Amino acid sequence: MKITVKYFASIRELIGQGTEPVDTAAATLQALRDELIARGGAYAEALARGKAVRVALNQVMSAESVALTDGAEVAFFPPVTGG
Repeated sequence: MKITVKYFASIRELIGQGTEPVDTAAATLQALRDELIARGGAYAEALARGKAVRVALNQVMSAESVALTDGAEVAFFPPVTGG
């Protein structure tokens, strides 16, 4: 399936781009994250397991167990705090 992946803040800086189309076989957000980590390099560093990474599906904060759908927009970003 084809989806759009967006990266924000420090994740975008590490990966070097804010948005990319992705052709994936992943069934869930967790599987997508693992697929991206498997690319290695900056992806592995930015999205590594053990790092605090939030994920949204179609602009709704979601658990990684949520199913992906064709045409979805997935966003990865670090937790942020404000003051």
